[in-house]
Amino acid sequence: MEYIENKTFDEIAVGDIAELTRVLKPQDIELFAVMSGDVNPAHVDLEYAKADIFHKVIAHGMWGGALISAVLGTQLPGPGTIYLNQSLSFRRPVSIGDKVLVRVTVKEKIADKKQVLLKCECLNQDGECVIIGEARVIAPSEKVRRPRVILPEVHLHEHGAHYQKLLESTKDIAPIRVAVVHPCDEISLLGAIEAKSQGVIEPILIGPKDKIIAVAGEAGCSLAGIKIIEAPHSHAAAEIAVEEVRKHNVDAIMKGKLHTDELMQAILHKSKGLRTERRMSHIFALDVPTYHKPLFITDAAINIAPDLNAKRDIVQNAIDLLHTLGIPLPKVAILSAVETVNSKILSTLDAAGLCKMADRKQITGGIIDGPLAFDNAISKSAAAAKELISEVAGDADILVAPDLEAGNMIAKQLIYLAGAESAGIVLGATVPIILTSRADGTLSRLASCVLAQRYVDYTKKTI
Repeated sequence: MEYIENKTFDEIAVGDIAELTRVLKPQDIELFAVMSGDVNPAHVDLEYAKADIFHKVIAHGMWGGALISAVLGTQLPGPGTIYLNQSLSFRRPVSIGDKVLVRVTVKEKIADKKQVLLKCECLNQDGECVIIGEARVIAPSEKVRRPRVILPEVHLHEHGAHYQKLLESTKDIAPIRVAVVHPCDEISLLGAIEAKSQGVIEPILIGPKDKIIAVAGEAGCSLAGIKIIEAPHSHAAAEIAVEEVRKHNVDAIMKGKLHTDELMQAILHKSKGLRTERRMSHIFALDVPTYHKPLFITDAAINIAPDLNAKRDIVQNAIDLLHTLGIPLPKVAILSAVETVNSKILSTLDAAGLCKMADRKQITGGIIDGPLAFDNAISKSAAAAKELISEVAGDADILVAPDLEAGNMIAKQLIYLAGAESAGIVLGATVPIILTSRADGTLSRLASCVLAQRYVDYTKKTI
């Protein structure tokens, strides 16, 4: 166990020195900004900083001051020290990658007040002074030796960062026409209007006109320039939306305030629906704070217990979606409970079959591996511990669940326990279906619309 120990006033001598060394990392700047609220663009905005006086991002000045405080509070004098005064003069900027030596030196002892004056300085890797100052403290009278507290790990995550990048990638793409089915509550209506304001969709609202107008009034939003198609109830709205697709009047369908089964019943109608030769499947697009890139999970909403042929379509739908997002060769992990093929575990047999299908070009456009347990699919260290040699393990873009129950639980656990943002889309019909949950917020609905926009644009260009 590691300890921290102080020096009492009587133990301290003029000339005593204590030091620590830190290398400035981007995370240090971000964490200090979060803690202090100081979002001066010189510290957190790369584009602004390039044009600023130093032409680069620099540390907050008080980051160095905090390091001086750390030396005083943990080393010299250490635990029990009471800060009285601190002067600081900032001589040079500290930029990312700089190695800073923090040094405090005892200058004077004031016996009657148990006070100590200390010279404080921070030097960079070239020996140049970046901060200099003086501290006055009351030194402890009693000896203290305590176990060093183990600090928690901190994971910084910008809310919706992956989605924001996705939205920015659509600036040169025309909005798509979307039939919004029964948008008769505030969240579904606002989601569609926000997507319109961002230039992602041109919504066509289908449902009871008076009710839609009333909801807009309560939400304080304008419906100017938005087409509304009258439908007496949600069932009729779903059928009209499907008919609008068949007439080539819309490019996608978006779920409003109605049950998924009700919408899908109209879409799956044998003669009037939107079926294709491929099985329809749902794909979650998750922005997970602890994962290094967007993570896609399928199928968690449509196919309850898919067989091997259905899983082939599920995998291909997900791969095709990632192609539209600019990922040319997505990595696909076929999930199971274990990493080896076991005749008693059907999902491992399906995984082996899907991998062989990929070898025979029955599935194209991705790198597929399985069976893989969840930990090995998303953690390189977990995969290494089991000596797995795989391009996919620890770096998966797509997780293919063995069935709907598993897929839904994985996605919901990431959303509600890991703080993931979610978006969702159904592929395999003649047009993409924007299938959101009643619990989804505006950001989620906007991101789902962007997925559909990218898919429609890509499909038009490749036909």
